[in-house]
Amino acid sequence: MPSPSRLLTLVLRHEPEKIGIQLDAAGWTDVPLLLRAMKRQGQAISLAELEAIVGEDNKSRFTLSDDKKRIRAAQGHSVPVDLGLSPQLPPPVLYHGTARHYLDPIFVEGLVPGGRQLVHLSSDVETATRVGGRHGKAVVLSVDCEAMVTEGHEFLVADNGVWLTASVPAKFLGFVPISE
Repeated sequence: MPSPSRLLTLVLRHEPEKIGIQLDAAGWTDVPLLLRAMKRQGQAISLAELEAIVGEDNKSRFTLSDDKKRIRAAQGHSVPVDLGLSPQLPPPVLYHGTARHYLDPIFVEGLVPGGRQLVHLSSDVETATRVGGRHGKAVVLSVDCEAMVTEGHEFLVADNGVWLTASVPAKFLGFVPISE
C-alpha cells in the first residue's frame, strides 16, 4: 500500500477511479469525499493530516482551496483537466531534467508530454537535475523560451511554480553542464 502522499499523487493526477473519486473539469475533488475514499482504501487520515501532507510536500504537488473543502494536483495530470491557468511570459531560459538514455528521441521529436498533458520545465538547474536523476543519469537541457514565445508558443505556470507548455521543438533545446 502506498503512503498517503503517494496515493494522493496517484489519484489526483492519474487514476481517481482507483479509490472511487471524481475530478471536476479543473481537477478538483471534494475533500470530505476524498478522505472517506482513502479510509475505504485503508489510508484513513484526518483533515489536519491532509493539510500537513499538502504543506510539507517538498514539490508542492497539491493545492488545497482556501476553504479547505477541495483539493487538486498542481500539475502533472495524465487525465484531462483544465487548471484554468492563464498564459504567462516565461523567463528567457527554463530547464528540463531528463535521463541520458532519453536524449536520442528528444533531439528528434523535441520534448513532448508523453503520458501527461503538458511538458514540465524548471526555473533552475538544481531542480531540473533532481528531476532528471529519477530515471537514470541526469542530463539538463536548456529551453530557449524567448525564441519559443517569438514563434507563438505559450507557457503556463502551475500553482507550485512548475512551468508548463504543450511541447518544445528540438531546435529550442541546448545542453547545460552539470557538476557531477
